[in-house]
Amino acid sequence: MSELTFEQMLEDSIKTIHSGEVVEGTVIDVKADEIVLNIGYKSDGILTRNEYTNDSSVDLTTVVKPGDTMEVKVLKVNDGEGQVVLTYKRLAADRGNKRIEEAYNNREVLKATVAQVLEGGLSVIVDEVRIFIPASLVSDTYERDLSKYAGQEIEFVISEYNPKRRRYIGDRRQLVTAQKAELQKELFERIHEGDIVEGTVKNVTDFGAFIDLGGADGLLHISEMSWGRVEHPKKVFKVGDQLKVLIKEINGSKIALSLKFDDANPWKDAAEKYAVGNVVTGRVARMTDFGAFVELEPGVDALLHVSQISREHVEKPSDVLSVGEEVTAKVVDFNEADRKISLSIKAMLVPESGQEDEDSDADVVSVDIDAVIAAQEEE
Repeated sequence: MSELTFEQMLEDSIKTIHSGEVVEGTVIDVKADEIVLNIGYKSDGILTRNEYTNDSSVDLTTVVKPGDTMEVKVLKVNDGEGQVVLTYKRLAADRGNKRIEEAYNNREVLKATVAQVLEGGLSVIVDEVRIFIPASLVSDTYERDLSKYAGQEIEFVISEYNPKRRRYIGDRRQLVTAQKAELQKELFERIHEGDIVEGTVKNVTDFGAFIDLGGADGLLHISEMSWGRVEHPKKVFKVGDQLKVLIKEINGSKIALSLKFDDANPWKDAAEKYAVGNVVTGRVARMTDFGAFVELEPGVDALLHVSQISREHVEKPSDVLSVGEEVTAKVVDFNEADRKISLSIKAMLVPESGQEDEDSDADVVSVDIDAVIAAQEEE
């Protein structure tokens, strides 16, 4: 029997490899964009950055070092220069596909960092598999600007798995919806009418502000923002403001809120301050053709009827008064139940000597504000 030559023995000791085979290699050299591995073959294997990861900014010297071992997949046995071309990311993707398939079948919640914010949604990577989350599936409400999600870790489920077309669709919306439903359930079990709770201003409109109570939104109507008059909600609140609000009413899933706390109610001692016959001072807040409304304090307005402005005939209040002007008048009617106060400047004026005051009862005449407004509207 003939003896084997050294070359033949060496050849026999070197394994054979094939394209698509998974092999284990030892890192013998690493550069920023290339890794060289000993894979037990007659030629070394070359793993480029593009075949290591989808992130083109990665410096490979920061992720591996000589002596490390890693599993790779053979792309080409010979690249034309006698070197074996390897891939790591495709092997990871193959395994990632299996991982994604299992998550899809089991409805598993996955977690990943947003790799890209695209025009139509978000892109995340799980085990080298790129998953697209359409804008419509990012949240339970449509968000035009998704930039806030850049670099953020989010949770989602796989709603579509199609490896043949490399189509992997993620859904975050159903998780957000389910979480909000649970928080809403907990909130409604906890709160009651009359409670004072904390919330965050979520949106401000012309008619009020929506307050996030941590599970559901409540409406703080403009009429409930203050005991005084609020010109526009946006002049009082902005998104993100923290508030303590009173739960005024719960009607199904709707929550009405208020900032009119009883201890700050200006009407609680109004009967004494604005008793008939008292002389008070206020500022003209607004005017109509039938009279001027005078703010005595925030939340307390009184009507100064046009007939009570002067002993002289006044056609309309704006002829002699202006908004913001301070006026002093006598209280001629106080209705605590309806929160109505009528004033008269005329009742304070002394009639000329010898002249009979035709309106001597003016200071005790009650003015029905609602009736006056109704009559004005009919005209």
